[in-house]
Amino acid sequence: MWGAVRLLTPPDFQPHALAGATMLAFTDDVCDRGAAGAREKRFEAWATRVQSALDTGVARHPLLRAYLHSAQVCGLPRSWADSYMAGTRIDLRFPGFDDETDYQRYIDTLTWPGLMLSTGLTPHLVSDDEFAASCRLVADGFQRVDFLTDLAEDLRGGRLTLPLSDLDRHGVTRADLEQAQDTPGVRALLAATASAARASLTAAQRVVGEVPGAYRPVVRCLLGLYQHRVDAVTALGAAVLRRPVRDDPRACLRLLVRSQRPVLPRQGSGCAGPRTPARPSPVAL
Repeated sequence: MWGAVRLLTPPDFQPHALAGATMLAFTDDVCDRGAAGAREKRFEAWATRVQSALDTGVARHPLLRAYLHSAQVCGLPRSWADSYMAGTRIDLRFPGFDDETDYQRYIDTLTWPGLMLSTGLTPHLVSDDEFAASCRLVADGFQRVDFLTDLAEDLRGGRLTLPLSDLDRHGVTRADLEQAQDTPGVRALLAATASAARASLTAAQRVVGEVPGAYRPVVRCLLGLYQHRVDAVTALGAAVLRRPVRDDPRACLRLLVRSQRPVLPRQGSGCAGPRTPARPSPVAL
């Protein structure tokens, strides 16, 4: 994704995009490496550093220092970082989802705030609240796709990321998925999840018109990449239970080329500056 940002966004915006994306990636890595107890200890130490940086506006860690600068320049409300750090604790001991309500709570408490750490830095032509609501659709679509493309790896790691109510609806058991059973119920479950992801991505297309022209190519590209991944999942069917879904480099290159459009050199460059803060949904852990 960084390649798309590098090629398709104004140069003066790229350091801000990198600062936000790196903040997100580093925090994810802290949570993903090692045994559960070690991850929790490491995360709490990192969360303390983040909290101090957000409280004081000063940080020794270069990543935090870069993020604080970009958030200030681009007017990103602190509330997104607070919500993301609180929500990230869910992944330390991932509980799974009983139903769609649990899944949507995960989007509100983790995926959406995390997306806003980078996407929220983008200048936009609508109010903060309206843009954030569009990004919520993006977060839902991206997360559904990520759960499908990583389903094989997650199951091997003991994580079931599809709601249990969806399994029940299609007569599928967890063992069916762990054993990569190719049954009508499994295929229907995967197809329904892919259809829900596609619907969210389609609804999220409205965000393209909510950013200045200079940023529309990268937004089109990222949405197109996830549409491509949904297509790949749909084509594989139950095979996604046996191996993770990988991007086709040739298809990604074609997508990059198609996403480029002529824009005015100075249109919407950089960040929009401080804005009226938008508020994420309350964190419920």
